Amino acid sequence: MKIRLPVLPAIMMFIFFASCAGPEISGSADGLISADKSFSKLSEEKGMKQAFLEYAAENVVMLRKNKLLMKGKAALAEHFMTFSDTGFVLTWEPVFAEIAGSGDLGYTYGIYTSVSQNPDGSKKESKGTYVSIWKKDTSGSWKFVLDSGNEGTGEQL
Repeated sequence: MKIRLPVLPAIMMFIFFASCAGPEISGSADGLISADKSFSKLSEEKGMKQAFLEYAAENVVMLRKNKLLMKGKAALAEHFMTFSDTGFVLTWEPVFAEIAGSGDLGYTYGIYTSVSQNPDGSKKESKGTYVSIWKKDTSGSWKFVLDSGNEGTGEQL
């Protein structure tokens, strides 16, 4: 079979770039997306405090604007003791998720929406972006080990 000269460089480039591809992702990110969506649903139904404490890993780290990092589930629980869920709802929608080849570590990012009730009864809505790093616990459930959010427009990424 004769290969024309201009086709040969294209084939060689294809082989080169195919060999440079990153590692394949083990399994699908659907389970991680599902965990993140369930986390948001629990926040909407039962409150942010309960949802964050249920989905947090024991060694969780939370990064928040103008605050020192919170490290550990006990520190997270202590932080939430000063916070009231009354008149406040936090939900989010993951835009993307990826899982490491090992299948036990991944991340999600997306858009969050917070709705709070003002003293006059009106509602204030704000949007922003978030990223969460997740790890499977010993029972195989996804728990977040790091979470951070940024206020912003929340426009689709």
